[in-house]
Amino acid sequence: MAHQPFHGSVPDDRLYCLRYDMWVQMQDNGDVLIGATSFGIFLAGEIIAFTAKPKGAEVALGKGMGTIECRKTVLAVHAPISFTLLEGNEAAEERPALVGKEPHGAGWMVRARPTAWETEAAGLIDADAYRRHILAIEPEARFE
Repeated sequence: MAHQPFHGSVPDDRLYCLRYDMWVQMQDNGDVLIGATSFGIFLAGEIIAFTAKPKGAEVALGKGMGTIECRKTVLAVHAPISFTLLEGNEAAEERPALVGKEPHGAGWMVRARPTAWETEAAGLIDADAYRRHILAIEPEARFE
């Protein structure tokens, strides 16, 4: 089967983590939503299960904030920032296809309170830089 290049979205209203292909969206109340990017999902393949850490978990940058199961493997979902987990996305846990079909919308993974935002936000990039990163890996990528 021929390789299908990436085709997906990279919304401008959030920041991106290059290392883990995750996004972080600041909310008006200072909380954040965190999820996998559409490119990260493209690399992982079809998501058949998602489980977040429990409410109240303290998660450090780069540590596991949950797991996803793909057709071939179970992967740790690494945190793009440090946070206290306020809630996992129950809808995505019940219907993991949401993570793959709507990664920047209804398929968000956790809502959290950042614990080191002032220092760690500098390690995230904007949408334009993330698109350039994707094109460096996948030159035929197309964006919605």
